[in-house]
Amino acid sequence: MRVEIYVEGTSDKYAMEALLEPLIEQKLQQGISIKFFAVKGNDNDKGGDAKKDLLTKIPIKAVNIIYNQPDSIVVVMPDLYPKNKGFEHETIQELENGVLNNFNQVLQSKGINDNRLKERFRVFCFKHDLEALILAAESQLINVLGVNSLSVTWTIPVEEQNHNIPPKDIVEKIFRECGNKYKGSVDARRILESARYQDIAELCPQAFKPFVQFLENLSI
Repeated sequence: MRVEIYVEGTSDKYAMEALLEPLIEQKLQQGISIKFFAVKGNDNDKGGDAKKDLLTKIPIKAVNIIYNQPDSIVVVMPDLYPKNKGFEHETIQELENGVLNNFNQVLQSKGINDNRLKERFRVFCFKHDLEALILAAESQLINVLGVNSLSVTWTIPVEEQNHNIPPKDIVEKIFRECGNKYKGSVDARRILESARYQDIAELCPQAFKPFVQFLENLSI
């Protein structure tokens, strides 16, 4: 079985691979390949364009993959923020429904009427950027920064953080206050590679935990 997971940028790809490495290796031993793909190769392209491509172009690609590879599953992982990119959506549910609707429209346009294909297309929507997971990995963040402690200025659980002050802004501010500049493609991986994905899932139960459970339950 091959599982292709599409995320917005390279920082998401590298960090997810690092955080989930033990689970990816475990599944590989079971004959299940899990691969992450970034829609945009440069994180500077993230935000509007990357999210729009993830929501509108990847469902088209997913149909081709799933139709031509019977042992494949395609997963799309967009962030809710920024809202209303690609199509109108204000909530996680509207975002998920919109992606599924795009996928179903592609099936319909190709004259494909097979519910088994729909079962192999999954959508997991995050409320915030990847940095929500970094704030959940507080002790690892402290170690990477080389400080003794941090003043917690974010909401716990972090998935409830106000969208006007997103986790990414908080992480960037923490790095600045420690005399560093946050680079997502490097620092996110450094922080999350030493965290236990099970712990992060418990601290991010709304969006990340269901995704982890989906991976854990994969079987041939």
